[in-house]
Amino acid sequence: MSDALINGLAGAGGGIIAQLVTYPLQTVNTRQQTDRDPEKQKRSLGTIKQMSQVVKQEGWDRLYGGLTPSLVGTAASQGVYYYFYQIFRNKAEAAALERKKKGFGDGSVGMFSSLVVAALSGCVNVLLTNPIWVVVTRMQTHTKKSLPNHGESISSETESLSSKEVVLAAAELPPYGTSHAIHEIYGEAGVWGFWKGVFPTLIMVSNPSIQFMLYETLLKKLKKRRASSGKANNDVTALEIFLLGALAKLGATVVTYPLLVVKSRLQAKQVTNGDRRRQYKGTLDAILKMIRYEGFYGFYKGMGTKIVQSVLAAAVLFMVKEELVRGTGRARRSFLCSEAGMFLPDFQ
Repeated sequence: MSDALINGLAGAGGGIIAQLVTYPLQTVNTRQQTDRDPEKQKRSLGTIKQMSQVVKQEGWDRLYGGLTPSLVGTAASQGVYYYFYQIFRNKAEAAALERKKKGFGDGSVGMFSSLVVAALSGCVNVLLTNPIWVVVTRMQTHTKKSLPNHGESISSETESLSSKEVVLAAAELPPYGTSHAIHEIYGEAGVWGFWKGVFPTLIMVSNPSIQFMLYETLLKKLKKRRASSGKANNDVTALEIFLLGALAKLGATVVTYPLLVVKSRLQAKQVTNGDRRRQYKGTLDAILKMIRYEGFYGFYKGMGTKIVQSVLAAAVLFMVKEELVRGTGRARRSFLCSEAGMFLPDFQ
């Protein structure tokens, strides 16, 4: 079994476990991102309160809406990313050795080449798996109170019911499954509907570059501080590496989070009638309308939830992937291979 396949399978396994652990946070975060309230009439709820509200009004199962396609998407994304990362990495290493034979360089892959490898792997991943995430976003943002294929309006009979009766009536609606989401997306925009939000997602490939840059900067400062202190043992511990990685992830998330919000807005069900401020024709249209009607605050809705989910998922993924790779006893353990797990782009 090749290193590329081992890393691909290990990445898929780690991604699935991380997904299961953090999925309720993902569902709430997606709903926060896609909440369009130009009038700012709604009072924003915290993560815990919103989770409780979903459970109370729609049931526990809605926190895991779209879990099946999401697990498929996670396995596919992690597998595709790690598989192509290893392939591109091998080519980069071969090219570095060739340059060394010609008298250029020391035969190792530099930082820039590593970032290019990660970016290429991320682009391939986005183009191949975007349709899955469009379906997942639809299922996460679908609520039992909304009637599929009947617009946003509610009948006069439903409006006359008490709030308790509305919840009961909502629970009796047919389940909104993967096939329903696929038919809905195809009916709205055809095949190209499955690639909605692909442009901001491709830009999100810059996420690991930013994270890697922050990580290297923090690591160099820590090592420099250790060296200046004159201590005999100036090695960086595993805990410090983890904390530096978490801080770098936090910084990268803050910078690129607006792209995630725009992506989610484009992939969620569009309002086809009524308020035009809630209708987005494309990436630029979404950005301009969000700035005009919601201000820059709209680009950071749910960021607190995302930070918790993203850091937790990255920690679980990194730990599980390393254990799976180590367990095979055949994959090479190298620092740069570990970086592929630590600096994986966050496309969700």
